[in-house]
Amino acid sequence: MPDNEIQQHVAELREALSALAPQDMSDAGRQLLDCYDREATLYLVGNGGSAATASHFACDLSKGTRQPGVPRFRAVALTDNVPLMTAWGNDASFDRIFAEQLIPLVRPHDLLLAISASGNSPNVLQAVRSARDGGASTMAWTGPTGGSLADLVDTVIRVPAGTIEQVEDAHMVLAHALTVFIRARLRARSREGARASGH
Repeated sequence: MPDNEIQQHVAELREALSALAPQDMSDAGRQLLDCYDREATLYLVGNGGSAATASHFACDLSKGTRQPGVPRFRAVALTDNVPLMTAWGNDASFDRIFAEQLIPLVRPHDLLLAISASGNSPNVLQAVRSARDGGASTMAWTGPTGGSLADLVDTVIRVPAGTIEQVEDAHMVLAHALTVFIRARLRARSREGARASGH
């Protein structure tokens, strides 16, 4: 049948999502909430489809979690500054397009989320090193092996999927799940603040 590939992709993606370690996802949620609580900034990086996920997740955290009476989540996707990426890519190297952006921006207690299906993208690895040099915490979302990235970060989520498409799909599901998690926590705080103020 012509749709066998479609059904197989969906079935295997379902298996990969079911195999994600709940503790790893909870740890990621807590790390994001800790970043918010210390009024730090979350920076996000990735290449290709992972760049799109980084931009999408930054958008969702910045806009989709906002609640009355509580600060908004500070999230910046370094994938969105095309002029600066091309400037560093042209004048230095493509490996430095994220790391060089981070150097003047990153502060101690900030958080970098590095998204890479292979875990071996040189510019993502350089970004992690730059973030660590600046005193920031680090998190990675990768594929089944984690690559070199897994050994560089504080928290890693490995997606046990067989194709890049399934890994990237799972990363987007994870981004939405964590957005829902953060929004629920901030909504609860918003309601508590409203009750405390008598509104």
